[in-house]
Amino acid sequence: MDDENEKRAHVLVVSFPIQGHINPLLQFSKLLASKGLKVTLIIPSSTTEYSPSATPSSISVVHIPKGYEDGDTLSIDERLQRFFTVVTRALGEFIRKQVESEFPPKVLVYDSTLAWALDIAHEHGLHAAPFFTQPCMVNAIHYLANHGQLKIPAQGPFRLIPSTPQLETSDLPSNITDTESHPVLMSLVLNQFSNLERARWILVNTFFELEEEVVKWMRTLYPFMTIGPTIPSIYLDHRLEDDREYGFSLFKPEMESCMKWLDSKEAASVIYISFGSLAFLGEEQMEELAWGLKNSEIHFLWVVRKSEEKKLPAGFLDAIAPSDMGMVVSWCSQLEVLAHKAVGGFLTHCGWNSTLEAMCLGVPLVGMAKWQDQPTNARFIEDVWKIGLRVRTGEKGIASREAIEACVREVMEGEKGKEMRKNSSRWRELAKRAVGEGGSSDKSINEFVAQLVRC
Repeated sequence: MDDENEKRAHVLVVSFPIQGHINPLLQFSKLLASKGLKVTLIIPSSTTEYSPSATPSSISVVHIPKGYEDGDTLSIDERLQRFFTVVTRALGEFIRKQVESEFPPKVLVYDSTLAWALDIAHEHGLHAAPFFTQPCMVNAIHYLANHGQLKIPAQGPFRLIPSTPQLETSDLPSNITDTESHPVLMSLVLNQFSNLERARWILVNTFFELEEEVVKWMRTLYPFMTIGPTIPSIYLDHRLEDDREYGFSLFKPEMESCMKWLDSKEAASVIYISFGSLAFLGEEQMEELAWGLKNSEIHFLWVVRKSEEKKLPAGFLDAIAPSDMGMVVSWCSQLEVLAHKAVGGFLTHCGWNSTLEAMCLGVPLVGMAKWQDQPTNARFIEDVWKIGLRVRTGEKGIASREAIEACVREVMEGEKGKEMRKNSSRWRELAKRAVGEGGSSDKSINEFVAQLVRC
């Protein structure tokens, strides 16, 4: 690319306003900026309290209204309805101003859940590229459901794609098996595939080697480009020297106390527990988890968001204090924690970012999937990639303290845990190769940039 073309190649990137979607799109923006492109990241939000601090100066971060406040009492579907109305208007107005600016954008990279953003891009003369933040297997399931090839609500077992495992109903994304709880959310997820034939590029946060058979199948339908895993460079390829953190958090981390506590523990002796920025546990499940951790006698670092603290069982914090076996914090930098030598396991909701982060840092998993893509991710974690165990639930969908204790002990101290650690190390090396120079993800990103500059 010549300098003049680089200056003209301006990319707009818009994210859905939750942590698990912002982070990968922010990382992708950094990668584009490292290629010499001008990048503007658009985040619908009601607050800028925790603004990006580690992003390159070549990335501009813009906040537009999202239509609701974080502390309101609206249901998920009500929030989505307001979001669509407000963001559609605000995004269109922002793009119009950018088109009339000194460096008009060429393309809008949009979170795939915002399918209507493709129409806004085309309306203003931009090319469009959806960015899928979930794995290809989950995308394939949603594609089949959207095109009527998978009946919903779904009932298994299924072998949806050749050369992939047979899936039970419980392995499918929750919106495929439960169509009544969040109808607007279900429509949002399925509509990701409503207009893909009009997108110039389709970007997916995975790497080819991880989901080879599914990627090959999806590429018979659409021009899928695997560009992941999108995590800070310091944890994988080290190609971006200043890329040590995501640089954006919706919550304030408590890192000084976390690191000091972890520094006092032996190597691989701590299990880290987090259910991300959105998932929540009922009081009964919170109690079972708390006492399961206590009974395991394994050191633990547990992230309990402030909105969830009231669910901690009475007497729990007092019970763990004398032995210093556990620490509870409201938020932390997950990558820093997973990279710490004291951390030997990760009890997770199996969100895709958490799964990729653990895999890229060689940390085995204990899975307690909640909803959306998490059950599918958990199945692959245990039976395909073999880097973790799923905690089985009882009739009420509650994982007992005994089941939690057993899985934690096995991953941290058992023979299966040793094998999972070896498998995690192997996937870590494959991920590093994928994002490294000439790797499968690196080639996709370079191809995307080259085509963008020429268009």
